[in-house]
Amino acid sequence: MAGVPILLDANTTPMQTLAQIPGQAVRIKAGIIKKAFDRSSALQKLFHRYIHTLIVVGSQSAACNRLHQIEARLSRWLLMSSDGVSSEELHLTHEFLGTMLGVRRSGVSETASKLQGSGLISYRRGHIQILDRKNLETAACECYGMVKAEYNRLFG
Repeated sequence: MAGVPILLDANTTPMQTLAQIPGQAVRIKAGIIKKAFDRSSALQKLFHRYIHTLIVVGSQSAACNRLHQIEARLSRWLLMSSDGVSSEELHLTHEFLGTMLGVRRSGVSETASKLQGSGLISYRRGHIQILDRKNLETAACECYGMVKAEYNRLFG
C-alpha cells in the first residue's frame, strides 16, 4: 500500500513509491481511504499493524544491508518478494536488486550465479525462479525469519 502518509496526517512525502514486481493494483482516492480510516476502528487496527510492519521491514532491511553478506541479503530479498506475491517466480532485474541491496549489479549477478549453482534458484534476464525454498531460507540471514515471524504474528 502506498499513501501511508495520509493515514499519519501528512499530505505528502519526499520519498518515491515504486512497484517492485509487475502485477495489478487498485487505486483509491486518498480522501476516501482517510474517511474510512477515521470512521472504522477495525480499519485503523489493520492499518496500524501494516504501518508497524513497514517500520519493522525498513529498519531490519537497513541493518541487514549494513551487517550481512550479499548472499544472505539476496536470499532474504528473494524470499520476501516471493512471500509478497505468493509465487516462487519473480520478475526482478539484477539492477533493481542491486539498488535494493545497496550493491553493484555485478555483485548481484555473481551472487545469483552462486545461488543458481547451488540449485536454490534459476535465473535469466529479469526472471528468477525459486527452486529450493527450504535451503534458500537457510542461506538467508536471520532477518528474513524475524520479519516473517512478526508479519505472521500480526496478520497470520
